[in-house]
Amino acid sequence: VDSFGDHRIAMSLSILALLSRGKVTILDSECINTSFPGFKYNLKKVLAP
Repeated sequence: VDSFGDHRIAMSLSILALLSRGKVTILDSECINTSFPGFKYNLKKVLAP
């Protein structure tokens, strides 16, 4: 899925991908670092058991 280089779309798609039954690839997800460099780390931390 294309984030179009928009960090807000990429973060939203990351959360929506959690609901997917299949594999989701978010293009240009590194743009998230623009506003929230620790987003991926924090998302993994929240999801950890």
